[in-house]
Amino acid sequence: MSNPKFQIKESSNDQFFFNLHALNGQVILTSELYTTKQGCKGGITSVQKNAIIDDRYERKEAKNGQFFFILKAANGEPIGKSELYTTKAARENGIASVKKNAPIASIEDATVTV
Repeated sequence: MSNPKFQIKESSNDQFFFNLHALNGQVILTSELYTTKQGCKGGITSVQKNAIIDDRYERKEAKNGQFFFILKAANGEPIGKSELYTTKAARENGIASVKKNAPIASIEDATVTV
């Protein structure tokens, strides 16, 4: 078992995003794309601040009947999206995991090449 972490990555079109990994290594939240790494780090800070506030989670249902959530900042802008879940209960477990892991997660920059 590893520690929860935010992992910063670079997309194929030279933009940045992050994944929040739970203790078991599973991705529980994926960010929007950012044009700069600094913007991406700001998104992580926003997740850390907003993750514990239940009203910031928009609970949604996909067209295929599965469930997901979007974490929003105080200004209403989306800062992260979950994977798809087969049940509402599983989606709630995902939200609980983000609330628990985001405030204590370390930050790993996977864009750095040696």
